Amino acid sequence: MRFWLIRLVDGAFRIYNWLIIARIVASWVQPPTHHQFMRDLLNFVYRTTEPVLGPMRQLFPLPGIDISPIIAFIVLRIIRGGVIQLLWAVL
Repeated sequence: MRFWLIRLVDGAFRIYNWLIIARIVASWVQPPTHHQFMRDLLNFVYRTTEPVLGPMRQLFPLPGIDISPIIAFIVLRIIRGGVIQLLWAVL
């Protein structure tokens, strides 16, 4: 049971990291939005990552550069480690 739950938590953090990476790539590439599927996908990526990236952007405002994804990766890595250690200790 413990391993299954830890893998689930780890997988959720990995998926969220990939969503942040998708947002970074989308901001560089500007994918075509004339397809409904692409619009829906980008909308999903932006809606799921903005609750984390938005506050990071406000905490560390730099003109001309957005370092919020870097900070989010670091913070999420720390939180992931803490949650997994907590699960190991409790379960």
